Amino acid sequence: MRGAFLLTTRKRVIVALAHSVAFLFIAFLGFHSTAHPWSAAAPASLWALPGVYLIVSAILAALTALSGAFLERLYFGFCATSAAFGLGRQILGDPPMHAAVYVRVTMLSFAILTGVIMLRASQAESIPG
Repeated sequence: MRGAFLLTTRKRVIVALAHSVAFLFIAFLGFHSTAHPWSAAAPASLWALPGVYLIVSAILAALTALSGAFLERLYFGFCATSAAFGLGRQILGDPPMHAAVYVRVTMLSFAILTGVIMLRASQAESIPG
């Protein structure tokens, strides 16, 4: 894809798109599960998920900042927003952040749409002519 810094080949776009589809299915599971508010008194096992969301959100935010092309930046921005709302849901629990599930599904759907557009753009660039 022209102007891209991270998703420079068709193969990388396909891998990114596959991850987005997998995480969209995980986000859909949020409709059927509850998240309890996180607290400092929570068992160590409950600290893992907010920690993972924090790390993933930070990495995706950094990738958004590093990305070159507009579509690439948009893609990583959608993914980072989804992860940040997942973090918010894990910290605050469901009652105050039930809308986070809807935001996550929407953002990942937009990321998939953007990924498909990038995939088509990379395919069009590889056709000689």
